[in-house]
Amino acid sequence: MNHSQPFVRTQMLEAKEPPLAEKGVVKWMRENLFSSWLNAFLTIVSILLIYWVLDHLLPWMLGGIWNADSLSQCREIRDSLYPDGRDVACWAVLSDRWHQLLFGFYPPELYWRPILTLVMFGAAISPILFNGVPRKLFILTAIAPFAAFWLLWGGSVWMPVVVALGFVIGWAVMKFASMPLGSLVATILTILLPVAYWLFLAGPLAGALDAAVPVGIEAVQTDDFGGFMLALVIGVSGIVLSLPLGIVLALGRQSDLFIINKCSVAFIEIIRGVPLIVWLFTASLLLNYFLPPGVQFDIMLRVIIMVTLFSSAYIAEVVRGGLAALPRGQYEGADSLGLNYWQSMQLIILPQALKISIPGIVSTFIGLFKDTTLVVFIGLLDPIGLSNSIRASTDWNGIYWELFIFIGLCFWIFCFSMSRYSQWLERKLHTGHR
Repeated sequence: MNHSQPFVRTQMLEAKEPPLAEKGVVKWMRENLFSSWLNAFLTIVSILLIYWVLDHLLPWMLGGIWNADSLSQCREIRDSLYPDGRDVACWAVLSDRWHQLLFGFYPPELYWRPILTLVMFGAAISPILFNGVPRKLFILTAIAPFAAFWLLWGGSVWMPVVVALGFVIGWAVMKFASMPLGSLVATILTILLPVAYWLFLAGPLAGALDAAVPVGIEAVQTDDFGGFMLALVIGVSGIVLSLPLGIVLALGRQSDLFIINKCSVAFIEIIRGVPLIVWLFTASLLLNYFLPPGVQFDIMLRVIIMVTLFSSAYIAEVVRGGLAALPRGQYEGADSLGLNYWQSMQLIILPQALKISIPGIVSTFIGLFKDTTLVVFIGLLDPIGLSNSIRASTDWNGIYWELFIFIGLCFWIFCFSMSRYSQWLERKLHTGHR
């Protein structure tokens, strides 16, 4: 027998490329688009539908007219460029009225103020949203709300300074009165003292300071606000204010104190049981009847208050769901460490509950921002209200799609950005069960 022929391979074969169907784009299409006959059929139908939509939409959009002073002039230019009678978009309405859609009737020479406010707000929230931002920017975070109010509305600089002093009073009471008075009494005083200060002392003090040292910029009335600036002011204010209030309401609903629990439950259920448009009409028409004689609230301030209260009720339920999702052992672990109620909530319970609640919280914020369009029913000119005003003019009477596409695109950019940040934050914090 010949034993010179080896039966075990002494060297490895060279690696061969995988089959064409198992790599690259072909593999992806086979797994995601044509994995079965039903998926293949749906893919083909979807491609045909997308092609039909784009075939009709792209020529209308890309062949649009940007330079015209009115809809009739836009049609004349269209007829001269396209004798075949093709229908194209009249984007000239955006070139002519973009400033109204963005800023409403805000004075054009003061556009730098809302732009500066937007930049400042972005810098102020950056240390909250991202870890790599210098922590020193938290100083700007604390100053930004009052500086934004002063930049947008103008007037005396002392009013936002005096209002900010109320928060300093509340912080001082909480810091120095907790030990001698107890946490519950200190919490109540932290709320009541600043409110009393704002109601009775803030106005006279701001007037006295302004008379002694008049410092200010040109005032702008609320009636001049409009467009996306109005939507951003109401939406951002509601988002920023409703989150902490919603957390407090969620904790109040789970409190063992009877009065706090029942008041929180009543507030949440009453607010959530009535549509937002009803609360907006209440803020616009009925709120002044419940105020002392001679007291007038700015219409936008009333809307911001109602939007904040409405959103906070929904945030409270979302956060309560996050609290309920935590195992009982987390609460018992906090107690075993000797932490008091506020320490356990701050260090152990709320961080986990808020991490679980991220999708619901961001979804509520997106809904709140889109619901700012409802203010058109109480006379505020948001983008939808301004589009109606633009179409009511003789120059642009009869134009629809161009305005609504632009408005929808702007809303989509803001909402999609919030959604993507939510998904990034979930991945960063590993939200979910693993």
